[in-house]
Amino acid sequence: MIKTGIFGGSFNPIHNGHISLARQLKERAGLDEVWLMVSPQNPLKQNMELLDDEARFEMAKAALDGEKGIIASDYEMHLPKPSYTWNTLEALKQEFPDREFVLMIGGDNWEHFDRWYRAEDIKKAYKIVVYTRTPGDPGFIDISSTEIRQRIREGKSIRRLVPRVVAELIRKNGYYSV
Repeated sequence: MIKTGIFGGSFNPIHNGHISLARQLKERAGLDEVWLMVSPQNPLKQNMELLDDEARFEMAKAALDGEKGIIASDYEMHLPKPSYTWNTLEALKQEFPDREFVLMIGGDNWEHFDRWYRAEDIKKAYKIVVYTRTPGDPGFIDISSTEIRQRIREGKSIRRLVPRVVAELIRKNGYYSV
């Protein structure tokens, strides 16, 4: 069985903190791969700052090019909406029977995990790795996508916050500048 971590998020945009965290979780949880699952836009939660699905996936894919064992995935974008984690995990299990999927979620989401769709079923059927994003934690990188979008609007550099290829895509396409 190939142990595969599922690290979901909007990745709006993907940044160095996401990539560092994925590397650490892969190693600490003994995973063969980590799939960064770029979440689709929720039609009920329209967010003007959320780039379209393809743009966010393109940036994630470019950022992870050459990154061993960490892969950008648009799998969830092709599932029926709304996309619930339970449905995603079950679809993955059916399509990839040679893999053991491990859900990776932040401590902030874990606090209200009981409100997730079929939370108890997820707990029974899948391993869950909960990570914290607390200053002082080993390897903690204090970067947020919100801060990056704000810096872009203010014309400030994002050079140390995102991979060079992501900064280039943002600049070239004018993402987040309005």
